[in-house]
Amino acid sequence: MTTVRTRIAPSPTGDPHVGTAYIALFNLCFARQHGGQFILRIEDTDQVRSTRESEQQIFDALRWLGIEWDEGPDVGGPHGPYRQSERGDIYRRYALELVEKGHAFYCFCTPEELEQMRAEQTARGETPRYDGRGLQLSADEVQRRLAAGEPHVIRMKVPSEGICVVPDLLRGDVEIPWDRMDMQVLMKADGLPTYFLANVVDDHLMGITHVLRGEEWLPSAPKLIKLYEYFGWEQPQLCYMPLLRNPDKSKLSKRKNPTSITFYERMGFLPEAMLNYLGRMGWSMPDEREKFSLADMIEHFDLSRISLGGPIFDLEKLSWLNGQWIRELPVERFAAEVQKWALNPEYLMKIAPLVQGRVETFSQIAPLAGFFFAGALPLEPGLFAHKKLDADQVRQVMQLVLWKLEALRQWDKERLTACIQTVAEHLQLKLRDLMPLMFPAITGQASSVSVLDAMEILGPDLTRFRLRQALETLGGVSKKETKEWEKLLAALG
Repeated sequence: MTTVRTRIAPSPTGDPHVGTAYIALFNLCFARQHGGQFILRIEDTDQVRSTRESEQQIFDALRWLGIEWDEGPDVGGPHGPYRQSERGDIYRRYALELVEKGHAFYCFCTPEELEQMRAEQTARGETPRYDGRGLQLSADEVQRRLAAGEPHVIRMKVPSEGICVVPDLLRGDVEIPWDRMDMQVLMKADGLPTYFLANVVDDHLMGITHVLRGEEWLPSAPKLIKLYEYFGWEQPQLCYMPLLRNPDKSKLSKRKNPTSITFYERMGFLPEAMLNYLGRMGWSMPDEREKFSLADMIEHFDLSRISLGGPIFDLEKLSWLNGQWIRELPVERFAAEVQKWALNPEYLMKIAPLVQGRVETFSQIAPLAGFFFAGALPLEPGLFAHKKLDADQVRQVMQLVLWKLEALRQWDKERLTACIQTVAEHLQLKLRDLMPLMFPAITGQASSVSVLDAMEILGPDLTRFRLRQALETLGGVSKKETKEWEKLLAALG
């Protein structure tokens, strides 16, 4: 009997996302339920956005939750390397095999040509897609242009008519017309693969038997199925999980819900409660009980109990469930968890130097530094009144700083200062003009300990969360303002 092997393949391009943990949890439970293996693979072919810092955050966040893997970049295994950036030669070999078999071809189109082609198609009322012009080149011309070193990609051929039947473990057979598919790029001009080629090659070579992934990938499933067919490989069984949603039913996004796993750790949620809540996203125990452990979920896991309605990620419901877990802890464990969360020596030693020179008695510490041990802060709009900026400009500054900080991958005082400085200079202001807005947003007070030091200690998740909270306190940002201010952001560089 074939051993069940599942995987999670996150991209290390940002904060560790709760959606990643959700898909990882279901893959882990399915594998463990069947006595199989769960693999972690890193999709880091986006050379611009992928970082090792982000990769380590993914490892740390999943382990905090209690999710462990049998094979991966940090634990090794017989199917390595487990980072796609280290598997370039493998992908090139298979891409060339597809070209030789006549299932893929070289395309020498420049970005400008592709843009013009799409513009012309749109003008004619057609769906923009690659028109197959690379297929018109003769073999001699292709060889001449390759020999001349012209930049190129490798694209896969796809049928232009007919239906592809996608067998989904949750939905049954899903029919998707081939005319919706584009001739997908498999190898980019930089010599790295796209998601489609890398996933199929890796899943095959790593012996993956079942792929549980988000339903946003269902519309492009025919391309994956066709690649398996081209290679002559048996495809894994496919399962497209319902997407996590905001309370307004939109796709879960950081604009409306904190999406970073690390945020929930910093806020003082228990990992068991977090896993429990993710497990309840579209799935239920046979006895319908709301509180269950990872071991309970593995024991009773059954794909047929997954509901296809988009599960709502509701912070209030998560907080309620966390409260259930907290109240059932033995008091010694409760005290130990609080200590581990924020009263640990490492965290206190970061705060102590900032507080020591500002207090005359220990009893003054809590009023001065209480924000270090809080999540959301009680904010008054009056705290953000500014001598030089009107209310709209204040919101604009806060939004621009937030966007700059959202893109920041290395979190230290120097880089934080540079982000705020960049916004200030672009708006022809000085750093000291913007700092009075940072104090209330981050500390809840008009003045406190060094706010830049505080931002470094609080970390990216709580800092960004508090800036979003401050923006909401000031009335939020409209869609029109978002579009206008995004242009400003682009100008900031």
